[in-house]
Amino acid sequence: MTSDAKRPRIARIWRGRTTRARADEYEAYNYEVGIRPLIEKAMGVQCLREDRADETEFVTISYWESVEAMARFTGSDPTAIHHLDRDPEFLIELPDRVQILQIRHAHGDIGGDGR
Repeated sequence: MTSDAKRPRIARIWRGRTTRARADEYEAYNYEVGIRPLIEKAMGVQCLREDRADETEFVTISYWESVEAMARFTGSDPTAIHHLDRDPEFLIELPDRVQILQIRHAHGDIGGDGR
């Protein structure tokens, strides 16, 4: 049985949209520059993608033991957006916030491919 201290209690959700034509390029850039450093600090990270006719939305969910742990990575304000250098080039609009949610229940296999 896993100790509650080892389970994430907070989910930080970032959303961004790019044109469909640049989605693959942005996904690779975002992974290398944004996601890899996040993987080193968060308890877990999920990257989601929805392709639409003309645009693609990316959602990154990072999991944390507490808001304080998240703040150590993001700086004093865990809701602050830290845009990547090339985000203005890729994103349709720069996100102005992230969503921070308490994890109340988790059931089943919610993992990904482990990349």
